[in-house]
Amino acid sequence: MATKIGVYFDQSSIGGGLDLESLADTVGGKWGDLTPVCKVFPVLADKKARDEIAADIEEEGLDGVLLCGASPRVDWDLYDFDGVLVDRVNLREQGVMSYKNPDGSLADPEAAPQLLEMLVTDYVNMGVVRLQKTTAPDGSPSEGVRRILVLGGGWTGLTAAVNGSLAGHEVVLVEKDEVLGGRALGLLKTVPLSHPYTDVHDTGIEKKIAAVQADENITVYTKAKLAKLSGQPGDFTATIALASGEQEVKVGAVVLATGWQPQDTKVLEPFGYGSLQNVVTAAEFEKMAKTGTITARRVAFILNTALAEPADPYAELCAPEAPAEAPAPAEGEAAAPAVKDHESVRHLPISNAISSVVALKQAGYVCDAFEGGQAFILYDSMVVQGIHERFYKAAQDRLGVMMSKAEIRSITQAADGSLNVLCDNTLIGDDIEINVDMVVLPTGIVPATAKDPIVNFDYRQGPAFPDLELFEGYADSNYICFPYETRRTGVYAAGCVRQPMMLDAAEEDAVGATMKAIQCIESANKGVAVHPRSGDLSYPLFNFVRCTQCKRCTEECPFGALDDDEKGTPKPNPARCRRCGTCMGACPERVISFANYNIDQIGSMIREITVPPDMKKGGPRVIILACENDAYPALDMAALRGKHWSPYVRIIPVRCLGSVNAIWVADAMSKGIDGVMMLGCKYGDDYQCHFVKGSEICKRRKENIAETLNRLGVEPDRVEQYEVAIDEYDKLPGVIEDFMNMILEKGPNPFKGY
Repeated sequence: MATKIGVYFDQSSIGGGLDLESLADTVGGKWGDLTPVCKVFPVLADKKARDEIAADIEEEGLDGVLLCGASPRVDWDLYDFDGVLVDRVNLREQGVMSYKNPDGSLADPEAAPQLLEMLVTDYVNMGVVRLQKTTAPDGSPSEGVRRILVLGGGWTGLTAAVNGSLAGHEVVLVEKDEVLGGRALGLLKTVPLSHPYTDVHDTGIEKKIAAVQADENITVYTKAKLAKLSGQPGDFTATIALASGEQEVKVGAVVLATGWQPQDTKVLEPFGYGSLQNVVTAAEFEKMAKTGTITARRVAFILNTALAEPADPYAELCAPEAPAEAPAPAEGEAAAPAVKDHESVRHLPISNAISSVVALKQAGYVCDAFEGGQAFILYDSMVVQGIHERFYKAAQDRLGVMMSKAEIRSITQAADGSLNVLCDNTLIGDDIEINVDMVVLPTGIVPATAKDPIVNFDYRQGPAFPDLELFEGYADSNYICFPYETRRTGVYAAGCVRQPMMLDAAEEDAVGATMKAIQCIESANKGVAVHPRSGDLSYPLFNFVRCTQCKRCTEECPFGALDDDEKGTPKPNPARCRRCGTCMGACPERVISFANYNIDQIGSMIREITVPPDMKKGGPRVIILACENDAYPALDMAALRGKHWSPYVRIIPVRCLGSVNAIWVADAMSKGIDGVMMLGCKYGDDYQCHFVKGSEICKRRKENIAETLNRLGVEPDRVEQYEVAIDEYDKLPGVIEDFMNMILEKGPNPFKGY
């Protein structure tokens, strides 16, 4: 804990109407020997100022430095004083820049109002006590294993293995089949992956296989699977099931590249799949092309989707929508079975961009196989991403390929075995009927993890990845900010097990996931967090003497960082931990803390807030517990863009709303604070929470807090949670104003003055 703190103010950031010399004297007078140095610098980031701080550390024996100026998100890399604790107080963005008078007018820059002085004084006092309650974390370093386990020997897995070896790491590659290559081995051609991006070509999978087999750093196991993965990053034990028995291998991190499997073809039955001859999937058609058994000269490729107006091009479905109710077939014809309940047709929220370019490629197969071959691509939406636009334009110009937007009304089989496809609302303008020899339907892409745990974790949370409903089994943690990180630290997903993609994207994915695996191993060796708090040395500390074995921490941890013994006592795995503090927020006995983030620290900050006894004279007081990932930077952005809010709020950054412990709310209410706002990431279908479950967990805890407040006679809506994305900064001042108006209408906290 910091016992001698130097407090330094940045005139360039927070000067103007504030008398910083007087503020420095006030702070020094309040804290006495704890703050032997309180100075004002013209420019805090200047080298001269930093050199003077270093000299003060040497002369005064300072073990803490508190910098009062711009947001801690600014110039964060400038202030490193050889192991001395350093903390920042945000007096610029969340003080002078955002300040406005209670009547809505802005502060007079020549004479700062008393409320502004109270605001910045509170923030500095909160910063001092925060630093006083901080201990330098020492991490949990270990000599980790520098070996990477790659699961899957297809295009993505082979790429990951080669790149891991090139980076100087041993690689163990596990493939369930007898040969390497995966689904890429079954492709006749690939959509163009190189200039000029207009013509299909060989995949090159054979070269990747040869490169892996020739690499001495790569050990390959075929006809094998991962039976169990135990341990933690840097120290995993992988139990590999082989034909000859099980073999244990120590690995530092895992790249999950197990690819995809076809969706259940039941969803294609409305189009006649399984009941009409020559209605096949794209995967089956690719196999025909590979073996040279295509006999159909006229082929219809159907790309109708179940979303007429998708929210974005990535939200398309691969499986087609059930066709509209069709008229009765003519005499001698067979029809696809009618589907009365279209809700029974299950679709996947995955990209139609794959089906679109695959249809373009396979349409070319038909034209190549037969002189006069004809391919009809009938789509609801043609989705072609990036450079593949060139391939799309080349296909448009190809003789024999016809494309049209269309709604499929029916598919019937004529007496001669051909298929009649009835289309509505085509680009021609009329309803048309196309006679073809074959209908090709998109193959829905389902991740291999959807039905098989694959990794088989030896964790208390179970062998599989937690299910994110939106993704139907895809192993994502935060698909917006951290695309490779799964919900199990040290395991990184790449390729079609992460999301549908073509070979070019899968190759890039493999490189990215391998780099993350290497970063994970290096971080584990140093005892620091790998993501999202990269480099964080802290980790949960447990006072097991007081633990009641309630299991809340083990059950609520989003990342499986905690196992437990037969009694329910937590068994920490520091390298699995992402330092979100959700376990700390869950613990009713305050057993869990971090060296630089703990219950007492935040509670002490709350107690440093000056609360006027009379709300009418001094105004109300509201604290904002702001998630440091989205909400806190959004507040900074709002201030930098000229937004302002009430001088009655005090903002306290928290690692995640999942770390918010109910005792903080109790501290605030007993202090006489009139309201508590909790600003956190959005959750639900779009899962933007950096720690996946934090905001959702906080919402559940808030319901329990509301019950407690009701019993105490305090209105539950004095404590409210709000969801915010980082790009919604402009909405925050309005949210704060609405909450403040509600507090003013309710009047003072009933506990004020006690």
